[in-house]
Amino acid sequence: MHPTLLFVDWVLLIEKAILIAIIISVSLLIAMYETYLERKVAAWMQDRRGPSRAGPFGILQPLADGMKLFMKEEIIPASSSKFLFILGPGLAMLTAMMTSAVVPWSSHFDLFGKHIEMQIADINIGILYIFGVVSMGVYGTMIGGWASNNKFSLMAAIRGASQIISYELAMGLAIIALLMITGSLSLSTIVKQQQVGHYYALVQPLGFLIFLVCAFAECNRTPFDLSEADSELNMGFHQEYSSMKLGFYLFAEYINVFISSAVMATLYWGGYDIPFVNDAAFGVAHGQNVLAACQAFSLFLKVVAFIFFFMWVRWTVPRFRYDQLMNLGWKILIPLAILNMLGTGFFVLLHANHWHF
Repeated sequence: MHPTLLFVDWVLLIEKAILIAIIISVSLLIAMYETYLERKVAAWMQDRRGPSRAGPFGILQPLADGMKLFMKEEIIPASSSKFLFILGPGLAMLTAMMTSAVVPWSSHFDLFGKHIEMQIADINIGILYIFGVVSMGVYGTMIGGWASNNKFSLMAAIRGASQIISYELAMGLAIIALLMITGSLSLSTIVKQQQVGHYYALVQPLGFLIFLVCAFAECNRTPFDLSEADSELNMGFHQEYSSMKLGFYLFAEYINVFISSAVMATLYWGGYDIPFVNDAAFGVAHGQNVLAACQAFSLFLKVVAFIFFFMWVRWTVPRFRYDQLMNLGWKILIPLAILNMLGTGFFVLLHANHWHF
């Protein structure tokens, strides 16, 4: 290989490694402070103070919680499958982090004469990649519950697995309707289409609503947290876990909330597009780097709005019964998603053939 090409490969590898490190660090930091925000939102809705002792306004509470998890005794049940018991939380954490690889966090930065893309991998099957990784996340739940050798954990894992698989169907059908409009599986292409047109939440309101409900179920968030129903299953599928293995499961949930919010903002709310601003003109006036920073901030605000909505629903809507949860998925969401897909296909066909009534 020519030395110049080899140098370019190494530069690209280092660039992507730095971007991966930044995204993982930011994801973990946001997951930490989601726990703080969750408690503050709950306190606000219940007219109490929430965390207020560890640091100003309690902002050091997530650090105290992390230290507590690190310092706790690590217990592995003697009758458990040790390898799978350790693999479960690791797999849950890994799949939660891998989804971020195809999310475009901003347009490019210009540094040292190079375009630094703010996307780890701009693959042309980005949505399929997300679904593939998300579908692997069910193994983290299932393996953890089964390896614990605890009937409550196993029942919770079965609940969680059947719930995730059921709601993935409706989510996939909602995405098919969106793909009929976009004609692309690349998330960066979908964002650019929304920059010059309408946000797809306005074009596909029913599809967005279905995707949003399914995202709650995929993240095991209330009212879809039946795999952690304390009154029936004690702690749920991670009952036997302690120390940082339990921390991995808890962190994976909050990282999933963060990444799901980023994916919904990307697919339906313009991604890093700055609302009511001509991004191209803004970039010419203020420079590409300022534009990229503002776009990243715009996406961050959209993600925070979704995270707040996740928490608002948790402290407002009561938990479903399990039969209600499955009926909602199979008897309501999937038929609605099919109707939405058929309707979208009909209007796309009309537009393609320039037919008019």
